[in-house]
Amino acid sequence: MLLDKKIPFNYILKKIRRNLVYVTVVGLVVQYVTSTFANMLPEMPLSIPVFLGTAISVLLSFKISQSYDRWWEARKVWGAIVNDSRSFVLQLQTLINAPASQVKVMAYRQIAWCYSLGQSLRGLNPLDNLERFISNTDKEMISGHLNKPLALLQLTALELKQLKESGATDRYSHIQIDNTLVRLCDSMGKAERINSTVFPVTYRLFLHFTIYLFVILLSISLQDVKAIFEVPLLVAISSVFFLLEKTAYHLQDPFRNRPSDTSVTAIATTIEINIKQLLGETNVPPPASSDTFYIL
Repeated sequence: MLLDKKIPFNYILKKIRRNLVYVTVVGLVVQYVTSTFANMLPEMPLSIPVFLGTAISVLLSFKISQSYDRWWEARKVWGAIVNDSRSFVLQLQTLINAPASQVKVMAYRQIAWCYSLGQSLRGLNPLDNLERFISNTDKEMISGHLNKPLALLQLTALELKQLKESGATDRYSHIQIDNTLVRLCDSMGKAERINSTVFPVTYRLFLHFTIYLFVILLSISLQDVKAIFEVPLLVAISSVFFLLEKTAYHLQDPFRNRPSDTSVTAIATTIEINIKQLLGETNVPPPASSDTFYIL
């Protein structure tokens, strides 16, 4: 997630440098053609590229709005995970007549679930560093599952079933805890849906084509302007469109391990801190921080 810090210029330039090279080439080619065949080409009114630029602005506005909705939904999903993880541990402590060591095992398994889910959504190894929170037996049991976070929830659900059968909790308490597990599973499904739903690729291709068409038409309209002034003007104007499009492109996929992503690792660290303190532990990690302009 981007922080309220100064974003390096090279980070911004790197996102659109290839597009700006293409714009420069297009501008030079159109400038050459219009100067060589000036008598054969009809005059291009400036109102035409202005109209097309307005249309591009509308398309970009729509795409940014839709992309931000996806990013914000992802953030709300992880906000719900924070709340339900805290509630789950509180319910384990108050609604179950079990040893503190067993409560700790399930609480630590919930911490592992948060980290594993974040890693899974980002396409990374969901088992990395889980040995800090779960036993080798649990890790071996979930390693054969395709969906590792779901397997962790299953282990917890089966353990709660055993506690209910042994009389460590009553039916009402079991239902309350089970509802929390259902909400956690629901949040996981929502995050996976956002991650697997592809934003229409044709929309981006059409938008890029329209921007390049705008550059060509604007270059023809400015045929009386010297290339030394025209090309930088085309680059400056088109860079605004490409930056907005790139911003929308990054926001539409909030789990791609990029600076603009939802900070799932930082959120999981917050959950770890909260749960460990609820358990009365003092060896808690520091809150996630970053020396750069973003936090993961």
